[in-house]
Amino acid sequence: MQEQLRQERQVAEATFTQGKLAGSSIFLKDESDVGSIPRAETVKKEKDKLLATTPLESRSAANMAYVLNPRPVARARWQRKMVIRHVQRRGRLTKEMTIARTERTHLSRSHFFKTSMKKLAPLTRQIAGKSLDEAILQMRFSRKKVAQDVREHLLQARNEAITSKGMGLKEGRTLAESKNLLRDPSQSRPLPDQTPLKSKRPGYTPDPTEIYISEAWTNRGPYGREADYRARGRANLMRPPHTGMTVVLKEQKTKTRLAAEKEAKAIKKRLQKKIWVQLPDRPVTTQRQHLLW
Repeated sequence: MQEQLRQERQVAEATFTQGKLAGSSIFLKDESDVGSIPRAETVKKEKDKLLATTPLESRSAANMAYVLNPRPVARARWQRKMVIRHVQRRGRLTKEMTIARTERTHLSRSHFFKTSMKKLAPLTRQIAGKSLDEAILQMRFSRKKVAQDVREHLLQARNEAITSKGMGLKEGRTLAESKNLLRDPSQSRPLPDQTPLKSKRPGYTPDPTEIYISEAWTNRGPYGREADYRARGRANLMRPPHTGMTVVLKEQKTKTRLAAEKEAKAIKKRLQKKIWVQLPDRPVTTQRQHLLW
């Protein structure tokens, strides 16, 4: 047994090759540094050769159909439903479809904070309906302990909305052009092109792409387990609660549309209401001394 292990070790030492850089490495300086890893050109040639030997026609159509269309009956039913809906509406989009195509929204759910719903709910009510920058600013100077966790989550939600949905970008501007967009508004002064929050007066028209918090609510999480050490070597079991929060971010364009719809609804309600109108003055005629029974 020992002799066999020794022979295997000798064979492994004789065939051992030290690893080297790949052919596509940026640290490659000499051709001698290339190891056993093939170059990118060699890999491409082998791939083209493999595709040439196995053309698309020779592949299994059943396997490809199973991957591309796993539920053909459900897909055909869905397509038929969409065609019927399109024909019935004559190609016109519904209000929900138009809003989904023209307005952006982002939902972000946080991890569970070590706090209770009783402590977190007032903060969610405080930031709901406010501008995102103003909410971050208020959470920075809040005396609540969990306010710092809320602030970190708002910063993360803002970054996700900007990078994934393109929210907050002015018309015709990209994320690279808006270098200062990902700044923390609670730790930096407003730029010359930004209006401070305290100077917003009645009649001020904010940017349509400005992000605000449309909704904010709390999520009850699990209860932890901690030991509460007491006198005489005893210990009680504490169950601290954990609570998370969810925010829905939308742009100022949505708030403007909702305000216009609310005003139009109020005007329509006033016009449809039956208001008392005084009768016109008319001359009194056909007066008689006794009633005509």
